[in-house]
Formats: sequence, C-alpha cells, structure tokens
Amino acid sequence: MEFSPMVSLTFLVVWLVQISSSFSSYSAYDFPIAKPGCVDRCGDERIPYPFGMGEGCYYHDQYSNFSVECNSSQLNTLGSGFPITNISLGGQFHTSNYVGYDCYDQHNQSTKSNTPWNILGYPYTFNSTANKFIVIGCDSVAAVQGTTNLGDYATGCFSLCNRKADVTDGLCSGMGCCQTLIPNGAWQINVSLASLYNHSFVSSFNPCSFAFVIAEDAFQFSVDNLTNLVGVETLPVIVDWAIPNNNCDEAKTNKSSYACGMNTKCYVENGTLGYRCGCNQGYEGNPYLGCQDIDECRNPNQCGKYGACTNNVGSYECNCIKGYHKDSDVNGRCVANNKKKIWPIIVGVSLSGGAAFLLVFLFCFYSAWMRRKEMMSRQNFFKKNGGEILQQKLSSTQGGGIRIFTHVELQMATNDFNESQIIGRGGFGTVFKGQLVDKKVVAIKKSKGVDERQVDQFINEVLLLSKINSRYVVKLLGCCLETEVPLLVYEYIDNGTLFEHLHHKANASKLSWSIRLRIASEIAGVLSYLHSIASPPIIHRDIKSSNILLDHNYTAKVSDFGISRLISSDDDEVATMVQGTLGYLDPEYMQTGILTEKSDVYSFGIVLIELITGKKVLESNKSEAEKFLSNGFLASLKENHLVRMLDSSISCTDNIEQLNEVAMIAKRCISVRGEERPCMRDVERELVLLAARAKEISIEVFQIDSSKNKAMLGMQSTDYGICDDSSSTGQYSASYITTQQPLLDTTILSGR
Repeated sequence: MEFSPMVSLTFLVVWLVQISSSFSSYSAYDFPIAKPGCVDRCGDERIPYPFGMGEGCYYHDQYSNFSVECNSSQLNTLGSGFPITNISLGGQFHTSNYVGYDCYDQHNQSTKSNTPWNILGYPYTFNSTANKFIVIGCDSVAAVQGTTNLGDYATGCFSLCNRKADVTDGLCSGMGCCQTLIPNGAWQINVSLASLYNHSFVSSFNPCSFAFVIAEDAFQFSVDNLTNLVGVETLPVIVDWAIPNNNCDEAKTNKSSYACGMNTKCYVENGTLGYRCGCNQGYEGNPYLGCQDIDECRNPNQCGKYGACTNNVGSYECNCIKGYHKDSDVNGRCVANNKKKIWPIIVGVSLSGGAAFLLVFLFCFYSAWMRRKEMMSRQNFFKKNGGEILQQKLSSTQGGGIRIFTHVELQMATNDFNESQIIGRGGFGTVFKGQLVDKKVVAIKKSKGVDERQVDQFINEVLLLSKINSRYVVKLLGCCLETEVPLLVYEYIDNGTLFEHLHHKANASKLSWSIRLRIASEIAGVLSYLHSIASPPIIHRDIKSSNILLDHNYTAKVSDFGISRLISSDDDEVATMVQGTLGYLDPEYMQTGILTEKSDVYSFGIVLIELITGKKVLESNKSEAEKFLSNGFLASLKENHLVRMLDSSISCTDNIEQLNEVAMIAKRCISVRGEERPCMRDVERELVLLAARAKEISIEVFQIDSSKNKAMLGMQSTDYGICDDSSSTGQYSASYITTQQPLLDTTILSGR
C-alpha cells in the first residue's frame, strides 16, 4: 500500500493498531492452525487453514480456491495483486483497494483513473458494516454499481461546497465529503466518478475528486483530504470469506467437500457467499481442522475453593465438599448451603426473650427471599423474551455489535425510570433518556409487549435492525430482556423531531428550503435501502414526521421500527393487521390489509407535503373535506393554487420550479392505487438529481422562465418573495452561476 507523505496519519495509525490487535490474538493460539507439514506463516502473518501454500495445504472445490502465496514476506491471494493480512478464523482478512480520481488542470482538462474495481471474486465479499464508500471533493458525484449474491445493485452520493472554509474536519455529510453503505454480499464494485462543473469554481483549493471503499475504522475525514490524496494509489479494506454453499445441511451431505472438522458447528451469516465453521461449546482450535476439548479444570478456581473439578469431554463437573453445593448463578462453583435451622433459633430467641432479634432475623430472611424471587423473575423474563436464543446467536457472531443490558444498568441510567426522564410517548411504547456508566447518553424505549408465540421473530428482527448501519437511521445499540416488557436501547438524537420543527414557528424558520430538500433525500435514501438493499427487505410501516429525528446539523434520522415488517424476497405483499398513524396511512392498505413497500411510499409522500407546506397532516377541528392535508393538497393542484398552501418561509422566486417538481413527486407518491406510485429508489434518484440540477440554473435562464414557473404554481407576481438561502449548508447562491452546464447523465446514478 503506497501513501504520499502528505496523507493524514489517521489512516496509518488506526490501521497499524488494528493489525497489532489482530496479530496479538493469533499469538494466543496454542493449537495448530495449518495442516500437518504445511507452512503456517509468511513473515509476521499467520496462515490458518482453509488458506494455505502448496498442494494439499489449502481448501479448494469447483467454486473456490483458498491458495495463497508468499512474496518477500508478504501474503497474497493468487491473482489479486494485493497483500492480505490478519486472516481471521471468524471469516475476515484485511487487504487494499484502489483509489479512483478525477483531476482537472488549469485548462479544465480531465485526468481519470482507469483502474479496475472488481478486485474480488467468489467466495470473497466486501464487509458491508466495516467498510464505507467515500467520495471527497467540492464538485463531485459518484455512483457505485456492482453485483451481490442477490443480483446487481447501484447506489451513490454527491459532495459539494463553495469554499474551503465551509468544510469541517471529521464531518462527512455532503460538504466536501459524503459517504454511503455497501450492500451485503457485494463481491464486485465499479465506480463512476463525475464533476458538475469540472472543478472550475473550486480549483484553487480542490482540483480533484476522489472515490474509494475503505475500512471505516481506518478513515476520519480531514479538510486536508481535498488535496493530500493526490498520488495515493490504495487504501485498506476488510473482506469477508466463507466456504461456498449457503445451506449447511446441504453442505454436510457431501462429506468430501464439507469443510468443518470434528466437534464443530456450521453457520451462515447474512450477506456472505457461503458458510463458516465454529467450535462447539467446550472446545477450541481451528474449526476447519477440528476442535479439541478444553480442559476447564486448568483454572484452579474453576469450582471455587470448596469444590474439586473433573474435566469431561466438552464440559466439566464440580464435586463439592459436605455443606456446600453447586450454584448455577456463579458458573457452577461450590457455595455454602443456605439451609438454616430456623426453629431452634426461634426457640432459643424466645427463651432468651430476644423478640427484637427475631424480628431482625425475619426481616433479613424476607429480604433475601424477595431478592431471590426477583432474580428468578428476571431469569424467567429473560428466557420468555428470547434471551437464550439471542445469546446463542451472539455467540455465533451474528450479533452485529448488539449488547445485552441488565435491568440494573438501565435503572441507574434513568434514575429508576423516573417520570422526569421521559422524552416521548407513542402508540407502541414510552421513551426515556438515560446516561450509561461510561457517560454515553442513550434513548431507552419501553415497548408495550412481545407475543410469546413470536419470540423467534422478535429476536431475529432485533438482530437485523442492529445491523442497519446507516447514519440516517437511529442505531439500535442493544436491549434488556430481564423485564416483563423488553427494553430497547438506541443512540440519543439531541435536536427533536421533524414534526416539532415544522409545526413550531420559530423552529420552522430555521428549516430553509435547501435543508428541507436534503432531509427529504436522506429519508428517501433510507427507505430505498430498506426496500431494495436490506436482506430481507424491511417495510417501516410508520413513516411520519414525528418518527424522523434531527441532530444538531439537521441531519435526518429515521426512528421507531416498532411495527416494521420483514418480508422475504419471494413476497411482494403481506397480509397484516392494519397498523399505522391516521393521515399517513396508505388508503389501499387500510381497505385490503395487504402491506407492500408502496405503503411506505404513500407515507413518505405525506411527509413531502408537510415539508413544502408546513401544515399538519390532520386537523380534527376542520370539515371532513379539509381535515386531511392530502385532500387540500390535491385540491390545490387541481385548481392551480398550490402557492396558497406553501410554507411562506420557503415559497419564493428562487424555489418556484423546485417546489413544483417536489409537489409532483409527492402527488405520484400518494396515488390511491399502489401500483401507480413510484418505488423509493426512483424517488431518491429524482430528489438527488433535483438538488444537483439546482446548481445548473443560471440567473438569466431563471428570469426568462419565471412567468412560466408562476403559471405552474398559480402564482401572481405579488404571491412570492425573493429567497436569500446563501447561508444554507451545501447550497450555491444563484449569483455564483453564470453559464449553463449539461445535466449529469442519470445513468450514473440509476445503474443502467
């Protein structure tokens, strides 16, 4: 991997720490990791089977080949050209990937990278949670296209800014830097990199656009990245590997190709191109060679000082001395019996006249009994709510970083769930603000209940939602299952809901048109991801402005997946009990009970109308015809009087055409028939291109077309004012643009 001297030390320091950490884990191995007689090291790198060098030392079948080679103490997969490091038996290794660039000289002549991007082949995939796709530049648009095990995909983002002073270190949200997710199971990545204005407005401080996939922990954006990436050829990425075959039962039937050894289990992780092997409980070793029994009795305190440890195959047993017993609450160690001879004590106390002592004794006995009862109750709730299932899946590395909290931890965080800590109430639970021991502020949701018959589904949904790794989704951090009602722990978002901002005059004035347009595209991007990329797809079912949180930068965060529905790839529609919020609820879903992703599209359309009108979705004190915002919106379009409904703080000369186009998108989204609504992928693309196209409208062209735009909205010359949106984040003022440029080729973002 080659870095120019100017590259921020962040890349190197973080990556070296990661490598050091991974290597130290290998040094703890006290079991063979390679086949007998095979080389198990290349320089400082360990080579665990199924990887290997030389005939008979690596796994291979008709679909895959895990052969590696060692060149000058560097380990390479055959044909990749990149060194690999830190091969993990958990299914990852580190390698490098090319940096794409698009640079312009003083004559606006472009120099582009022509490096191929599809560096991975079966059975290797880019890790979707540990890597990010990054675009850097102040006049940059990039699209990512490729292939997963589910088919082709396309995504992308754009990065814009006026001045270097607008860019902030550490903030990669569209000003000089943008980022997006890579879908699960991506084994091919191709990047299209373009510029809107050939960097002509920003060439003095940013002559190039850069795009690359990089390990998230190895990257922190710096303003210097606008220039210091010139000459950087490669950057680190994390790659997943697995044995080809997504069905463990099927793999086991072919004993000659089954990769797991003795005393192991086979499991499949979402997004990989095959299965992995792990040691059974009580065993350790390389699961692809076979796992060995652990001698738990090597620990002299395994059974406590009052017990003798006996090692069994795959387990151990504690034999306690007289007067002591095994206690499951302390890992089977021997503890003193709690049986007391109560009656002799009572008689003795009575005879000695110690009535007070008796009362103290009974109080202590009762307290201990209550603590024991509470502990048993928590254990029962934990089991009823699927805790054992969740622990099992976490132990097989399916957890996605989710944490199981204890009830005591969350009691301390919320001052015993004090009423003063409540920050929200909804139809599906109450939300408390809390602070954990490590000072991290979180939001804790107390749900109304979980159907015991659907515990498996509840746990699977918790695991899946914890893996939705988008900066525009409120991240699920973990859960507590020790209470009758499960508690879900989320990251805390500090700037309230979109509803609170839109429907409070002082707050609404801070939401400029550019911010509202960005918020709309961010929400659309999340729904597009949930519908098209998430596996299995997810229907949110309750998209509304009060479920969209805003952080201090007014970045949208979609929340409240409490009634989300997972759908298999075979199901286009699902019959469910109708749930949702009146005013946002899809009328076709209300009539038929058939839920589809177009139900989310309808709800999103209502949110779009809220964004451009600033009006509430439901006004109960009005007539039936005027009660619902959607009715008034459609009537105003039909009568060519949309301007009368628009929010006065954003309806102005500069925004006429954009407001009309967003209104048309909203109209299509709230079509009565679901089949007539667009998919969220198309809506996202239209909103992104609308924001990009806004940069290409010159002052002269706007003046020529202003009368046409007024007619589209049914406006009189006195109906609108002049916008001054120059302070809005990430937006050009019209005065900066004096020439027309051709629109960006939409095939870049559409993937066609």
